[in-house]
Amino acid sequence: MSFTIWVDADACPTVIKEILYRAAERKQCPLILVANQPLRTPPSAYISSLTVSKGFDEADNEIVRRCQVDDLVITADIPLAAEVIAKGGLALNPRGERYHADTIKQKLTMRDFMETLRASGIQSGGPATLNQADRQAFANQLDRILQSRTR
Repeated sequence: MSFTIWVDADACPTVIKEILYRAAERKQCPLILVANQPLRTPPSAYISSLTVSKGFDEADNEIVRRCQVDDLVITADIPLAAEVIAKGGLALNPRGERYHADTIKQKLTMRDFMETLRASGIQSGGPATLNQADRQAFANQLDRILQSRTR
């Protein structure tokens, strides 16, 4: 297997990390969690963490710098997903939504629009709590991606 799974780990839910730990072991695939604080990971030859300095987008910048063509990045950060796709990688949201080159610009535009609304004082609320259907969607999409890589 010649790709790495990168995780934007600061905001990644624990339950999603646990799904990723099991997948990395099962597929014997490198999994690297990138965060601006030390993380505890299970002992494994395939799972590691990388601590970057605290600061806006430090983890994102490190992931973009290190990820290669065909690597998979787990993130809810749309600008990070856009940069990964531009480098030839894959990006998957912790809710199971795979980002695609033909729709990422639209997602960036909507994100910027919502950010402008929030900055002007309009309350838009945050994302809903991760639920069982989200976890299942993530696990299913991850499995599809990993299956397509191991054939």
